[in-house]
Amino acid sequence: MFSKDTVELKALGADITTREIAQQPDLWLDTLEIYVTNKEKIQAFLARAQKLGGEGITDVVFTGAGTSAYVGDTLVPYLRRTGDASAFDFKAIPTTDIVSAPYNFLRPERPCVLVSFARSGNSPESLAAVARARSVVDNILFLNITCAPDGKLAVQSEGAEDALTLLIPGANDQGFAMTGSYSCMELLSALIFDTADDAQKTAWVTQAARMGRLVVAREDEITSWLTDDFERITYLGSSSLGAMAREAQLKILELTAGKIATSFDTSMGYRHGPKSFVNNRTLVFVFVGNDPYTRQYDLDILHEIAGDNIALHTVAIQQHAETIFEGDAITFAEEELLPEAYVALPFIMVAQTISLFTSLKVGNTPDTPSPTGTVNRVVKGVTIHELEA
Repeated sequence: MFSKDTVELKALGADITTREIAQQPDLWLDTLEIYVTNKEKIQAFLARAQKLGGEGITDVVFTGAGTSAYVGDTLVPYLRRTGDASAFDFKAIPTTDIVSAPYNFLRPERPCVLVSFARSGNSPESLAAVARARSVVDNILFLNITCAPDGKLAVQSEGAEDALTLLIPGANDQGFAMTGSYSCMELLSALIFDTADDAQKTAWVTQAARMGRLVVAREDEITSWLTDDFERITYLGSSSLGAMAREAQLKILELTAGKIATSFDTSMGYRHGPKSFVNNRTLVFVFVGNDPYTRQYDLDILHEIAGDNIALHTVAIQQHAETIFEGDAITFAEEELLPEAYVALPFIMVAQTISLFTSLKVGNTPDTPSPTGTVNRVVKGVTIHELEA
């Protein structure tokens, strides 16, 4: 797909999605530059955020809906280990939860930074979550990470003293499914809150971009497991990669319009019932983490499912380390094992590529996969009800 020309891709209804998947390595380098360019503003904002809590801790709440919510889910496990735990308590709460039950998820007395992820910035929940948080929390700041300078989220926050808006140019996906916007939002937030030094961050992003380009170059290998007759796909992983598995399965669900059954779970959690999903027409993909301790659990579930011989294929998505899965695998032989927030970038690109090809396999057009139009790129039909004080 990545080698086809525009005419061929348009005929397949896949021009936009294919291009947006393939361009991500360049976007990650652009995102690094956005971080560097805005470093002074970011540092000033973080200093204000720390002071919100006085001598206590400030909540950092990552929020969004759908894929934008899964950005926060992916980030939080990593930042709980690598962020400034003396100043911040990292949480992921979807906008849909904040809007529908704000007092269940936000505490008035807890100082808070609300980090809003938004592709268009026009989702009713994105705007309402900001309004609800502002009305519920006594001391709050807003960090908006969005792709649309003209979106309502960015426009309404312009000039606000309690808000910082960072834009990711070029990542405002025009296709149905979010791809580059997901990975760039995840990366920019990791760069902001990760306490590693900037030289190390630059090295990690540069390596992730190299690995992303390998995804494009190795599309035939990555999609070789899709030639067989399958009806189900499941994604597994641990920690941040376990959370990212939900985004991977959503891409299958969206781009096939539900024609392929999907599931996700953590590597350890899958045994507790969800493994019942696997049959002899199931593809199981496991994101193998790079933490030596956690990696063992990812390898365990790979060996278990492959040994049970219950799946059509059991495939590891992994970097080469001292211990790897020796069966079916997409293995990156890079020189350094990336931390999970950074290896998530090329790993999710693998999953996006699988979704693109699966969409075509079931006869869908990836750029416009919803045949009835009942599911939209920007959510419609949402009623925001008044909140009584």
